[in-house]
Amino acid sequence: MSASMLGGMFRSGPRSRHFASRIMRLQFLVIGILIVLVTAGTLYASYDRVYSRAEDTSLTIARSVAVLPDVIEEVTRYAAIEDLDEKELSNGKLQQLANAILEQKQAYFVVITEDRGLRLSHPNPAEIGQMVSTDPVALDGIEAVSREHGTLGESVRAKVPIRGESGQIIGEVSVGVTTQSLTGALLQSFSWIVLFALLAAGLATVAGRVTVRRLKRQTLGLEPTEIAQLVRDQQAVLYGVTEGVMGIGADRRITVRNKAARQLLGLPHRTELQDVVGRHFESAGLDQRLVKAIKERDPAPVRLEANGNSLIARVNEVNRDGLDLGQVVLLHDVTTIEALGTKLDAVQDMADALRAQRHEFANRMHAVLGLIDLGKIEQAEAYLREVMETGPKIAQVPGLEAIQDAYLSAFISAKAVRAHEQGIELRVSSQSMLFGQIASAHDAQDATAVLGNLLDNAFTAALRGSGEPWVEIDLLSEATTLHLAVADSGPGITTTEDIFARDVSTGSHLGNEHGRGVGLPLIKRLAQARSGDVWIADPGSGGDGAVFAARLPAVLVEPTAPENNEIEGAKP
Repeated sequence: MSASMLGGMFRSGPRSRHFASRIMRLQFLVIGILIVLVTAGTLYASYDRVYSRAEDTSLTIARSVAVLPDVIEEVTRYAAIEDLDEKELSNGKLQQLANAILEQKQAYFVVITEDRGLRLSHPNPAEIGQMVSTDPVALDGIEAVSREHGTLGESVRAKVPIRGESGQIIGEVSVGVTTQSLTGALLQSFSWIVLFALLAAGLATVAGRVTVRRLKRQTLGLEPTEIAQLVRDQQAVLYGVTEGVMGIGADRRITVRNKAARQLLGLPHRTELQDVVGRHFESAGLDQRLVKAIKERDPAPVRLEANGNSLIARVNEVNRDGLDLGQVVLLHDVTTIEALGTKLDAVQDMADALRAQRHEFANRMHAVLGLIDLGKIEQAEAYLREVMETGPKIAQVPGLEAIQDAYLSAFISAKAVRAHEQGIELRVSSQSMLFGQIASAHDAQDATAVLGNLLDNAFTAALRGSGEPWVEIDLLSEATTLHLAVADSGPGITTTEDIFARDVSTGSHLGNEHGRGVGLPLIKRLAQARSGDVWIADPGSGGDGAVFAARLPAVLVEPTAPENNEIEGAKP
């Protein structure tokens, strides 16, 4: 999965704009409903507040007027008169008092009546002396506040009884505020409400656009269905591949990792508290070489040794439209490939040795054929006997006769060819006792891979020794377990590093780059996979050469007990 593939998973188009439009329309609809509800509620509250204030004002004024001594005196006097003089009332004290209240604009009208309901004051002088147009309920001794329609139109009015000195009801005071003035107050309140509503709509529009832009930026312009499909595709890709995949966001935190990455790197399970998802990559416990590659954005392959696996890691940048989306780390397990490579090297060595021996055999057969053609039969027979007794000249290995297994014998002969070419004496220790046979071709591959790598390192070390270079092999069998040791005449191991660790080259103390730190870790892991091991038996720090040992269980067929003379004959 490359950066271009990840970038290609994101698509934008008209549907993104439709999605943004739907969000805007939905937001405007919600805001519009809220504005209507708030406006209606505010108008209702304003309406109730304005009318309540008008009722309170009219009732207060009516009460104040009803208890004035001049009002009580005048109403008592007119209540005793049968026929009222409208002209006198028009210029009387009660009309003057009512006009004074109206001039203060505290009320729209003040009407005072006597106990029969005849008006003693009125804003319209023509109505003085006439019967009131609404029910004079205050003459019954109660106070009343109501909305009524009278000669002055629709109004909110309060009616309060006027009581004489003895407490009897002698008239009433009616004070009112017209609904026209109340409507004006409501319209004024409504204008402010509309102003605030428009401001709210404007702010909502701006906020909506900002929200949509931010949402599109965060979702990379994707529709919700595309995001859902992307998640499904991500799960299918991440958990459908055998390679490890780990995503790192632009904030340098690990955003995702698949099961293969967890297993290859030995990371905690997702249900554990130590899960690396959400943590900064430097604090996630990753290999320092991988951390360095991520930090430096290095796309070069990085070889890792993690959780017993040999890995190749690559760090890829992910960008879209100039936006840094982070990095993707791809992990490839090369453990099997490297193990097969080591085994293939052993097979190649055997093939090279067989080709050399075939060439030597062909040369000897040509010599035999020449002797026969010349009629020298006796010389030909003697030559063949010598060949049978001495074996091939090109790859003679002292002590090889102690190795009864055909696989190991042929492999050591093959390695002897290379040793011969390099001027190294390869020999089998006289202490070797190998009576069993390799169980199968697979077991032979493991055994020759381990032995071959140890011999290659020993050849390199022997060439750096001060004397004649030599390498010695010691093979022992214990039931089905193969024990082997390889000694050399080199200067020994001088490094303090763990030479079985990844990227620690055995050539670092031998003077070349042989192995690149891959061979020894591989054969150690190969042996450990069989419940065996590879270790340094003697580092040879005194200049006597190093000795490597290995133990490989279950590679031999358990032999039958040999005869005593066979055992003795195998000993030096």
